[in-house]
Amino acid sequence: MSEFERLIGIVARLRAPNGCPWDREQTHTSILADLLEEAYEFMEAAESGDDDHMKEELGDLLLQVVFHSQIATEEQKFTAEDVCKEIADKLIRRHPHVYGEEEVSGTAQVLSNWETIKRAEKGKEDRVSILDGIPKQLPALHRAQKIQNKAARVGFDWPEIKPVLDKVEEEFAEFREALESGDMDHAEDELGDIFFSMVNVARHHGISAENALRRTIAKFTTRFNAIEEMFGWDPEQIKAASFQELDDAWEKSKGKS
Repeated sequence: MSEFERLIGIVARLRAPNGCPWDREQTHTSILADLLEEAYEFMEAAESGDDDHMKEELGDLLLQVVFHSQIATEEQKFTAEDVCKEIADKLIRRHPHVYGEEEVSGTAQVLSNWETIKRAEKGKEDRVSILDGIPKQLPALHRAQKIQNKAARVGFDWPEIKPVLDKVEEEFAEFREALESGDMDHAEDELGDIFFSMVNVARHHGISAENALRRTIAKFTTRFNAIEEMFGWDPEQIKAASFQELDDAWEKSKGKS
């Protein structure tokens, strides 16, 4: 028995009539948040470079796949074996340059072929736009970059970086104008345009906008924690400090991150 088969057996046992009450009560929808949480925890582990932590979190993520497959098995809809077959067949089908006779000139052609093959697959006949199929639940920055990547694959893209940077400056000027007018609905719209333009800058340089912001958040958190430590972890002391004291503390915190 492989370890994968052993895992399937364990989950089936937990879901059995004499298994765990909590596991037996779960449905596809009741554990959706767990799937998302485990994916984010793996991202954190991968960013830390901790192999043991990555292994653990991948296991937690795999459990979610097996758990959903077990629920479907009980409903006689599909099994974990069916899931594996589905993805294996898809990988072979979408890599004709590896498993077939087709030749490609590079990554760009691979991605173009991938989209063409994908649109022709069963169940995707109703997808008219190349943007169809991008989950609306994705984090906004990640979704924006994915949309831009898809559009760029059919040539809808700036040929160089200068007009992309100019667009950021243009959007920022429009945002400032909206703020000064007091129209917050318009300001929100223009702020969104700034974010979208900055994502485009990131994409042109091969930078993940989502990862960039996550790194900045982590850096801010580390530095703010250092400030909290300077003030004895007392929120009231931080509130009572002057702007200059806080600014000085911030500068000191930079040496700790």
